Amino acid sequence: MNNRFYLFALAISAITAGCGSPEKKQATVPTAPKKPELMAPFRYHKLIEVSPGQSYDILSWGRGSEEAGAFMILHSDSAGIKYTTTTGDLNGAIVDVYNSDMDADGNPEILVQTKSKDTVNYVSVAAFEFNDSKANKLDFPKLSSSQRKGYRGGDNFYIRDGKLMREFPIYDGSGKDAKPSGAKRQFEYGLRGNEFTVKQLSKDSTATTSKADDNKPAKTEEKKSSDNSKSEKKSSSSSSSSKKKHKRHRG
Repeated sequence: MNNRFYLFALAISAITAGCGSPEKKQATVPTAPKKPELMAPFRYHKLIEVSPGQSYDILSWGRGSEEAGAFMILHSDSAGIKYTTTTGDLNGAIVDVYNSDMDADGNPEILVQTKSKDTVNYVSVAAFEFNDSKANKLDFPKLSSSQRKGYRGGDNFYIRDGKLMREFPIYDGSGKDAKPSGAKRQFEYGLRGNEFTVKQLSKDSTATTSKADDNKPAKTEEKKSSDNSKSEKKSSSSSSSSKKKHKRHRG
């Protein structure tokens, strides 16, 4: 009888203990879905949907090299059941792809930014404007000599208010001794008549230490030219005076 009582008491205590201390649930951290891996020879893929039924798949591929290769833009017009392909060569890996309508004509532009081995330009952009099933290649302008002063790459491209924006840090010095100045140069790219327009927005006005050095030889050349003109005037005046003297001697 006593054993039964003890067993009953143990059962009651176990039940009350279980009710008093609920089990702590482990917090589950949601994991972001992994991007599907591209099968070789493809190395890059981005999907851009400009409007319902109008999408562009941008891919790069190539075997035997990490940088050289090719890209293709697959345009799918699911409403009109039209599918076109635009291709081009690559001299570097794709960094990003941008979409805009810079001239507001209803025809989207696709801009492919790639790295470049060129230590002068550092980056290249392949630009296309699509009109229905036709792709019109656009020439992206390179930086001028004044815009490129202090440029060492590090470009940041993005779309703002329908325009392509570009900014990069400015360096002082040249070669390995070049150091960041803390300033940035910013440009706004637009499109007019299928040609790019460039507007510099930053206030640095491409002013670097090299600008003062570039102006020095120009000033010295001006001084030399002025000195030469003075010497020419002196020589002409001396020759005229000598002629006058000769005339007086004859008289």
